[in-house]
Amino acid sequence: MFELPVIDMQAQVPTDEWRLRVDLAACYRLVAHFGWDDLIYTHISARVPGSHHFLVNPFGLTFDEITASSLVKVDLDGRVLNDTPFSFNPAGFTIHSAIHEARDDARCVLHLHTNATIAVATQKAGLLPLSQFALFSLPSLGYHAYEGLAVNPDEKRRLQEDLGSNHHLLLRNHGALTVGPTVGDAFMRMYDLQRACEIQLLLLASKAETVPVSAAIVHGIAQQAGVVHSGTTGGCKNWPAMLRKAYRLDPGFAA
Repeated sequence: MFELPVIDMQAQVPTDEWRLRVDLAACYRLVAHFGWDDLIYTHISARVPGSHHFLVNPFGLTFDEITASSLVKVDLDGRVLNDTPFSFNPAGFTIHSAIHEARDDARCVLHLHTNATIAVATQKAGLLPLSQFALFSLPSLGYHAYEGLAVNPDEKRRLQEDLGSNHHLLLRNHGALTVGPTVGDAFMRMYDLQRACEIQLLLLASKAETVPVSAAIVHGIAQQAGVVHSGTTGGCKNWPAMLRKAYRLDPGFAA
């Protein structure tokens, strides 16, 4: 049986970076718990406080193996900055470095390949206003055309342009991406987007006539969602509960 290397980063990094590592590792474990992971693929990154360096998953580990210490710290040029036996996924670096480079407010970037988000991203109409969950995403949603595996540096500019100032991005034929000022905010935005896509697929599969939400209400929800799903009443409010869940599932993520 292959044993993972034992790494202890807590004494080697500042306190604020360690707290971020714990939050990010918890997010990986929660994504696995909810069944949103994809073997060793997809990525969640978080920018290290006071720098443009960011933390990302060690390539080769499943999400339920990731710990705070095993996260890899890289700079925007792709240089690994901490002493680690792990590398990172080049496709993940292209996507995440593009967003961290362009958006100071996007301190956490969450990119997944769930069945539901791929299916809706591939539908020509994209996400429809069919549920309250969809309304949390629609006012701040962009689309990015599929260009193959994200290993071409030239794609970074188009990713930046397609995300713009939005917090949600559906990648055609590929999956979804959310960003936030904290790990909790990015997680909650993905939770809402995932639920919206699941509900849309259920409704369309039923072939029953649907009742879409009016454009006026969608516009109004944009302001309401800014209160409910950000700051102390959004991801930050929900995140401590999610963190407690991660500890209950397996406290080893915080090592």
